[in-house]
Amino acid sequence: MLLSAFIFGLVSSLHCIGMCGPIAMMLPVDRNNPAKKVIQILLYHSGRLTAYASLGLVFGILGKGLYLAGLQQQMSIIAGILMIAIVLIPEKILARYNFSKPVYRIISKVKSSLGQQFKKKSYKALFTIGLLNGFLPCGLVYAALFGAIAMQNETLGVVYMVLYGLGTIPMMSMVVYFSNWISLPIRNKIGKVIPYVAVCIGMLFILRGLGLGIPYISPGNMSLFVRGEAHCG
Repeated sequence: MLLSAFIFGLVSSLHCIGMCGPIAMMLPVDRNNPAKKVIQILLYHSGRLTAYASLGLVFGILGKGLYLAGLQQQMSIIAGILMIAIVLIPEKILARYNFSKPVYRIISKVKSSLGQQFKKKSYKALFTIGLLNGFLPCGLVYAALFGAIAMQNETLGVVYMVLYGLGTIPMMSMVVYFSNWISLPIRNKIGKVIPYVAVCIGMLFILRGLGLGIPYISPGNMSLFVRGEAHCG
């Protein structure tokens, strides 16, 4: 299941080109020093990974609470359904029910701070841009967080989201280097792959929760995921 996080991140990055691509294109990196530019881009990604890891920790703890409540199988099924729903429901409908409204003021401050960081060219600013970028609202990040909840463990929740973030790095880095090559028609074409992959990953979580006795995919026992701690009877 952890491998699915990296694959989901890799495919999600096709969507990121349209949403976060402009941020990557405007990064205050040194265009004349290739070595320095690589370090600056890595700092930006490190910031994003830190944000994803923080979210993974919070949602992993939530998942652990649900696990202790004996809801591990139901949780996996619900997580799979929600992951599928997010990519299949038209964005126009989701826009009517903006889940970010309760924290709108916080998001506004994040966007404002993000804009201020672009005026700077320090290494700290690049890390901060990535950090703030990682906390911006994104439907596919929300879908990944459902996977983090289903990990039922704070450590695995962090690992899941870090792997998701690592999957987004190749394409997001290409945006910085080949921004002119990745045109809107190309983004639209490759973006059509996202729903298919998200549905497949969502189905894996659903099968996992059903406990059909299929090795590695849908084990029949209640210990659906590798646990970080021992449980003694």
